[in-house]
Amino acid sequence: MPIIINLDVMLAKRKVKSKDLAVAVGITEQNLSLLKQGKVKGFRLATLEAICKHLDCQPGDILEYTDKE
Repeated sequence: MPIIINLDVMLAKRKVKSKDLAVAVGITEQNLSLLKQGKVKGFRLATLEAICKHLDCQPGDILEYTDKE
């Protein structure tokens, strides 16, 4: 997939647990896990906004485009 999700990197940088982020954002830990693994076809911009707000980051810190498969 040409979009890489670097959510694990941001969680580590901010020293935030996945469980805490899931609660703060209002999604299940399972859905957050799928998002971190890049196994989702899409997600709401409101979810991205909540993640960025909680982690104090920009969407570009989490999402990365590459032309390699």
